[in-house]
Amino acid sequence: MKSEITISELANLMNVSVHQIRYFEEKGVLGPAYTDNNQYRMYNIEQVYQLAHILLLRKLGVSVQSINDCMTSYSADQYQQLLHHSLRELDAELLRLNELQHFIKKVLHEQQNFNSQSNQYHIKRRDTTYFASWIEMDSHTKLNAKLLAEQAKRVPNLFESDIHYIYDGSSTISLCLETQGPGDFPLPGGNYLSMQSLIHEDDELKQMIEQLYDYVAAQSYTIAGPLILIERSYLSLFSKNELYYELQFLIESATKSERRNHHDCSTDNN
Repeated sequence: MKSEITISELANLMNVSVHQIRYFEEKGVLGPAYTDNNQYRMYNIEQVYQLAHILLLRKLGVSVQSINDCMTSYSADQYQQLLHHSLRELDAELLRLNELQHFIKKVLHEQQNFNSQSNQYHIKRRDTTYFASWIEMDSHTKLNAKLLAEQAKRVPNLFESDIHYIYDGSSTISLCLETQGPGDFPLPGGNYLSMQSLIHEDDELKQMIEQLYDYVAAQSYTIAGPLILIERSYLSLFSKNELYYELQFLIESATKSERRNHHDCSTDNN
């Protein structure tokens, strides 16, 4: 009884295709033990182990062209270095996948949150957020491709970033991005009056800002911070030719304002 197996049996044993084994043979990294009288390639236990090593190296990312060098000249230390290198690449890939998962969840949450808002205005609680300044531009300047291109290196993935426009009442608008650390300046935590809408033309955005100011006045809210405009361009996936904008104001509650006014009156009476 022969101890060798055919190429089909070897492929079945190692869960690969016959084509893949032939490709390895063409590249000179694997060969049969012998070819029988019927021109069948025959493989023994040595080729089984050899193919196992080849498949492991391929799984580690070693190119077919480099496999022969690995198998003929690599020391144990070099194989350890190879495995450590593969671990570092795997850790980087896991980080990338985790970040992608976080971003997908963020997009779905923002889109569902927008669709679920029955009231145009609502109060949103925000924790203290830190920002890095990105672009400073005149309030009368319209954001354009040239401005973005000049600052492109400062934003690794513009397509997935929330861009915050800070209107502080001066003639300059600051475009900022959230950071994990202290950044350039903080946005204090508190209650923020929020208004969100899909905008097609710039004039609609101006009307949106005016509406928010009118609502603040009608509700007797006290504004405690700058106007914040948040652009989430990725949400335009769900609505063609429109951009998603959210306006926010840090406000003091009516109760707090009333307490402060009462305190002022008491001081005056004294």
